[in-house]
Amino acid sequence: MGRDVNKGGQGTAAPTRRALLAGMGAALAAPAMTGRAWARAGGARAEGARGGGTPVDLALVMAVDSSASISKVMLDFQLRGHAAAFRDKAVHQALAGGPKGKVAVQLALFSGPGTLTTLVPWTLLAGTQDALALADRIDEAPGVAMGGNTALGDCIVQAVRQLDACPYSADRRTIDLVSNGFNNGGIDPRSARAHAQAAGVDVNGLVILDEYDWLEPYYRENVVAGEDAFVITAANRHAFADAFLSKLVREVV
Repeated sequence: MGRDVNKGGQGTAAPTRRALLAGMGAALAAPAMTGRAWARAGGARAEGARGGGTPVDLALVMAVDSSASISKVMLDFQLRGHAAAFRDKAVHQALAGGPKGKVAVQLALFSGPGTLTTLVPWTLLAGTQDALALADRIDEAPGVAMGGNTALGDCIVQAVRQLDACPYSADRRTIDLVSNGFNNGGIDPRSARAHAQAAGVDVNGLVILDEYDWLEPYYRENVVAGEDAFVITAANRHAFADAFLSKLVREVV
């Protein structure tokens, strides 16, 4: 989540829980973007990719928070947690367990409105060696802490567009959202998740509770989408890798 900074560059005093909730209520009450505004945020549907290409069990966009509350150290441990999961036998077994035995994944970073940035492009996982190679690519990827706000709604809308442009034909389409903050910029996340549901896309969340211990119900009520959608929590950086592994296995199977 983005931290407010005053003109002198110093962080402002932490707002109270009441003030935060009031601010979220005002943000959530804002009218949803439509038409041209959706398109600028990434909501325009990409042409032709959804039904073509190699059939896969799942197309998964893994979107990682890189906003102002995410330091370079924190971003690194998130990415290392992603890499470790793809080296784990539980994920390899999950990949092999689907009807097609294939999954397509993309890794991206996000912060404020319109910032979803691909870190690892669409990659086909058809076995253990593919998963291990992806883990190496994640380790080598140049993760950069972007700063700025946390635009969960924009991230969802842009990730739907990435799924529409996926070069593989997926039975299921899912956005895997990792963050330690609430929406404080851009599109209302409730409107964005409705957009995802209309496109047949599930949204799941992994929330890191290092700043706000009430994020789990917030994500359940405002962010995740789909009949089987879920939220997993990590109390801190040390719990992140296990939490992400559990989340990934659950999404793949």
